[in-house]
Amino acid sequence: MPSHSEMEAAVHAYVRGFATGDAELIIGLFADDAVIEDPLGTPPMVGGQAVRAFYTRIMADGGARLELLGPVRTAASSAAFPFASFLTRDGVETRIDVIDVWDFDEAGKIAHMRAYWGPENVTDL
Repeated sequence: MPSHSEMEAAVHAYVRGFATGDAELIIGLFADDAVIEDPLGTPPMVGGQAVRAFYTRIMADGGARLELLGPVRTAASSAAFPFASFLTRDGVETRIDVIDVWDFDEAGKIAHMRAYWGPENVTDL
């Protein structure tokens, strides 16, 4: 089971990957059989190819800037953290307030990512 420090480091690497436009850094944080639900309630993206396609598309669309809004909270093999995502959608600068919950596998890779946000959390700037 990964330690608090290891899970926190993964979150900071994820934020850094967005800051530098490094999709490979982000993709490398995920297990080969990872599941992404972003946002929760949409069809899950499953497996390495789906993870790669998701983050490659985000970066191709201009990426996003993430800003942590509080400390990373961990329990057992999971981490939760609040953040704001700043991106341009249809030519409009947008802020999305998100809480991510990640479950890690024994190797310290993200096995399941759930992003909690909905239309009420999207603000055009």
